Amino acid sequence: MGLAERRATKEFQDNRLESLKDKIFKDAGFKFEIEVNWSTLEVERFSHLYDECWPKVYFQPLAKAFKEMCSEDFAREVIQESLKKVVIQNYSDNHRSDKFAEFKSGTLTLNHSPITNVDQVDDRAFNIQHVVEKEL
Repeated sequence: MGLAERRATKEFQDNRLESLKDKIFKDAGFKFEIEVNWSTLEVERFSHLYDECWPKVYFQPLAKAFKEMCSEDFAREVIQESLKKVVIQNYSDNHRSDKFAEFKSGTLTLNHSPITNVDQVDDRAFNIQHVVEKEL
Protein backbone atom coordinates (compact mmCIF):
# COMPACT_ATOMS: atom_id res chain seq x y z
CA MET A 1 0.00 0.00 0.00
CA GLY A 2 0.97 3.56 -0.46
CA LEU A 3 1.70 6.37 1.92
CA ALA A 4 -1.94 7.55 2.07
CA GLU A 5 -3.08 4.12 3.29
CA ARG A 6 -0.25 3.83 5.79
CA ARG A 7 -0.90 7.34 7.08
CA ALA A 8 -4.62 6.64 7.56
CA THR A 9 -3.85 3.37 9.34
CA LYS A 10 -1.42 5.09 11.70
CA GLU A 11 -3.96 7.83 12.37
CA PHE A 12 -6.58 5.21 13.23
CA GLN A 13 -4.19 3.32 15.50
CA ASP A 14 -3.14 6.48 17.32
CA ASN A 15 -6.52 8.20 17.64
CA ARG A 16 -9.34 5.64 17.46
CA LEU A 17 -8.16 2.18 18.43
CA GLU A 18 -7.89 2.57 22.21
CA SER A 19 -11.37 4.04 22.64
CA LEU A 20 -12.87 1.28 20.49
CA LYS A 21 -11.07 -1.39 22.50
CA ASP A 22 -12.17 0.23 25.75
CA LYS A 23 -15.80 0.06 24.60
CA ILE A 24 -15.44 -3.62 23.71
CA PHE A 25 -13.82 -4.45 27.07
CA LYS A 26 -16.48 -2.49 28.94
CA ASP A 27 -19.27 -4.33 27.12
CA ALA A 28 -17.58 -7.70 27.66
CA GLY A 29 -16.76 -7.04 31.29
CA PHE A 30 -13.18 -8.24 30.88
CA LYS A 31 -10.08 -7.64 28.75
CA PHE A 32 -8.53 -9.89 26.15
CA GLU A 33 -5.98 -9.66 23.37
CA ILE A 34 -7.08 -8.05 20.12
CA GLU A 35 -4.68 -8.64 17.24
CA VAL A 36 -5.25 -6.61 14.07
CA ASN A 37 -3.57 -7.56 10.81
CA TRP A 38 -3.49 -3.95 9.63
CA SER A 39 -1.94 -4.51 6.22
CA THR A 40 -4.85 -6.78 5.25
CA LEU A 41 -7.34 -4.01 6.08
CA GLU A 42 -5.71 -1.42 3.87
CA VAL A 43 -7.42 -0.97 0.52
CA GLU A 44 -5.76 1.19 -2.09
CA ARG A 45 -7.59 4.47 -2.83
CA PHE A 46 -10.00 3.97 0.13
CA SER A 47 -7.93 5.38 3.00
CA HIS A 48 -10.46 8.20 3.40
CA LEU A 49 -13.03 5.58 4.53
CA TYR A 50 -11.00 3.79 7.21
CA ASP A 51 -12.20 6.00 10.05
CA GLU A 52 -15.83 5.37 9.14
CA CYS A 53 -15.69 1.77 7.92
CA TRP A 54 -13.33 -0.07 10.25
CA PRO A 55 -15.37 0.65 13.40
CA LYS A 56 -18.60 -0.45 11.71
CA VAL A 57 -17.14 -3.56 10.10
CA TYR A 58 -15.06 -4.90 12.99
CA PHE A 59 -15.25 -3.05 16.32
CA GLN A 60 -18.93 -2.14 16.72
CA PRO A 61 -20.18 -5.67 15.94
CA LEU A 62 -17.64 -7.06 18.40
CA ALA A 63 -18.78 -4.70 21.17
CA LYS A 64 -22.44 -5.40 20.45
CA ALA A 65 -21.95 -9.17 20.46
CA PHE A 66 -19.98 -9.14 23.72
CA LYS A 67 -22.52 -6.86 25.39
CA GLU A 68 -25.25 -9.36 24.54
CA MET A 69 -23.26 -12.52 25.31
CA CYS A 70 -21.78 -11.26 28.58
CA SER A 71 -24.91 -9.74 30.08
CA GLU A 72 -25.05 -12.57 32.63
CA ASP A 73 -22.21 -13.34 35.04
CA PHE A 74 -22.26 -17.05 34.22
CA ALA A 75 -21.96 -16.49 30.47
CA ARG A 76 -19.25 -13.87 30.92
CA GLU A 77 -17.21 -16.29 33.06
CA VAL A 78 -17.53 -19.10 30.51
CA ILE A 79 -16.50 -16.82 27.65
CA GLN A 80 -13.64 -15.31 29.66
CA GLU A 81 -12.30 -18.81 30.40
CA SER A 82 -12.53 -19.86 26.73
CA LEU A 83 -11.47 -16.76 24.80
CA LYS A 84 -7.75 -16.29 24.31
CA LYS A 85 -7.78 -13.58 21.65
CA VAL A 86 -9.61 -11.88 18.81
CA VAL A 87 -7.98 -11.58 15.39
CA ILE A 88 -9.22 -8.94 12.94
CA GLN A 89 -8.23 -9.40 9.32
CA ASN A 90 -9.22 -9.37 5.66
CA TYR A 91 -7.61 -12.33 3.95
CA SER A 92 -10.43 -13.51 1.71
CA ASP A 93 -12.21 -10.23 0.92
CA ASN A 94 -15.33 -11.82 2.40
CA HIS A 95 -18.38 -9.57 2.28
CA ARG A 96 -20.97 -11.90 3.87
CA SER A 97 -21.95 -11.32 7.47
CA ASP A 98 -22.81 -15.01 7.93
CA LYS A 99 -19.20 -15.94 7.08
CA PHE A 100 -17.68 -13.13 9.16
CA ALA A 101 -16.63 -14.91 12.34
CA GLU A 102 -14.97 -18.17 13.32
CA PHE A 103 -14.22 -19.39 16.84
CA LYS A 104 -11.68 -22.18 17.21
CA SER A 105 -9.26 -23.14 19.97
CA GLY A 106 -9.99 -19.97 21.92
CA THR A 107 -9.39 -17.62 19.00
CA LEU A 108 -12.23 -15.56 17.55
CA THR A 109 -11.28 -14.58 14.00
CA LEU A 110 -13.14 -11.80 12.20
CA ASN A 111 -12.48 -11.87 8.47
CA HIS A 112 -14.30 -9.38 6.26
CA SER A 113 -13.73 -6.81 3.57
CA PRO A 114 -13.13 -3.49 5.34
CA ILE A 115 -15.19 -1.46 2.85
CA THR A 116 -18.07 -3.71 1.78
CA ASN A 117 -21.51 -4.06 3.43
CA VAL A 118 -20.34 -1.66 6.10
CA ASP A 119 -23.73 -0.99 7.67
CA GLN A 120 -24.51 -4.65 8.45
CA VAL A 121 -23.31 -4.15 12.03
CA ASP A 122 -26.20 -6.09 13.59
CA ASP A 123 -25.79 -9.02 11.22
CA ARG A 124 -22.08 -9.31 11.98
CA ALA A 125 -22.74 -9.01 15.74
CA PHE A 126 -25.30 -11.81 15.47
CA ASN A 127 -22.78 -13.98 13.61
CA ILE A 128 -20.13 -13.41 16.29
CA GLN A 129 -22.56 -14.34 19.02
CA HIS A 130 -23.73 -17.42 17.12
CA VAL A 131 -20.25 -18.86 16.45
CA VAL A 132 -18.97 -18.19 19.97
CA GLU A 133 -22.02 -19.60 21.76
CA LYS A 134 -22.07 -22.64 19.48
CA GLU A 135 -18.51 -23.56 20.47
CA LEU A 136 -19.09 -23.14 24.21
